[in-house]
Amino acid sequence: MKTFILKKGQLLTGRLLRSFFVVVVAALVVVPLNLSAHCDSYDGPLIKDALRAIETNNVTLVLKWVDKKHEPEISSLFNKTVALKKGDREVFELVQKYFLETLVRVHREGEGAPYTGLKPAGQTEPIVVMSDQALDQKNINSLLEKLNAHLSEVVREKYNQAVETSRAKDNSAEEGRAFVKAYVEYTHLLEAVHHAIEAAGQEHQH
Repeated sequence: MKTFILKKGQLLTGRLLRSFFVVVVAALVVVPLNLSAHCDSYDGPLIKDALRAIETNNVTLVLKWVDKKHEPEISSLFNKTVALKKGDREVFELVQKYFLETLVRVHREGEGAPYTGLKPAGQTEPIVVMSDQALDQKNINSLLEKLNAHLSEVVREKYNQAVETSRAKDNSAEEGRAFVKAYVEYTHLLEAVHHAIEAAGQEHQH
C-alpha cells in the first residue's frame, strides 16, 4: 500500500477538512463546561457589555446575560452603581467591581458553572478571541482559514511521525515502540474526531 507524507503548508481538503470543522463545533456543543469559559474575563463579551452599559446608563445591555428572574437584582445594583459615577472615584470603582462580580456570578450560576472570580484580560484562548472577532466583524473567513491551517498542521505532524517511525519499526524493540507511540497518537487523534462528530450528530437528533 502506497503511503505519502503531507508537505508543509498543504491543507486538508474535501471530506476530511469538513470533518475537522465539525469536530470544533462538536467540542463546543458536547462539552461546553469543560472549556475555559471567558464570560468571567475582561476579554469576554459579558464584561465588555457591562462596562458599556455603565458608560451609557443602559442596563438593557446586560440583562440578556441573566435569567429573567434575576433582572430585578441586577437592575437594582446597576442603578446604584451608575448613581456613583460622578462621586468619589475609589468608591465608584469598588461598587463597579462588585456589580461586575455579581453579574458574572449570576450568569455562571445560570449555566450551572461555578464562579471563580474575575479574570484579567489576556488569558483567553486565542481560538475564543478569534471566534469573538469573527462575530464582531460579521466575517468567518479569517477564522476558518486559521483553523484550517492549525488543524492541518496537527494532523500532518502526527501522520508524518507515524510514517517516519514505521520505516524502522521491525529493526528493534526500541524502534518498534517509537512507531507504536506515534501510531497511537495519530490514530487516537482521528478517533477523537470521529467520536466528536458522532456525538454532535446525536446531540442534534434530540
